[in-house]
Amino acid sequence: MMNEVKQPEPWLRGTLGGVAAVPRAVLHALELAEEDLQRWCGNLNNEELNARPAGVASVAFHLRHIARSIDRLLTYAESRQLNAQQTAALKSELEPGATHAALFAELEATLAQSAARIRGIDPRRLEAPRRVGKEALPTTLGGLLVHVADHTQRHVGQAITTARIVRAATAQTHGQTEG
Repeated sequence: MMNEVKQPEPWLRGTLGGVAAVPRAVLHALELAEEDLQRWCGNLNNEELNARPAGVASVAFHLRHIARSIDRLLTYAESRQLNAQQTAALKSELEPGATHAALFAELEATLAQSAARIRGIDPRRLEAPRRVGKEALPTTLGGLLVHVADHTQRHVGQAITTARIVRAATAQTHGQTEG
């Protein structure tokens, strides 16, 4: 992280001017998530990604969960129910043994696909009712979009915290200090 060029967060860069405010805010939150995850977790090895210090969820779990939950939430936003593949993916999020390449490929692909899906949302429909989960809990299209951003950022924070703990433990084992 030496010689890193510090730039403002995505929402302060003046980008995505042609996108309505709510979808734009969600897209900026996803851009920030990708940048933060690359910065703080991108250089972890497979063992570190799967480590569970003090029994907390691994960075690998958070990366999978971020990608897969965004897909699920956008499926509900599109007034659809989860398919069998999405349900199976949900059940496998905690499985150990994830590789760096697979985790970041899934995350990057999901974020790119999600950006296209979000751009396709009509902002005049944000109050349109939506249903979530097996219980068909009520919300709105706008509520789902805001939750995509909120939920993603929550797990980004957990992933970064876990990554820093793992990195500190690794450094301590090797007689280094975290940088």
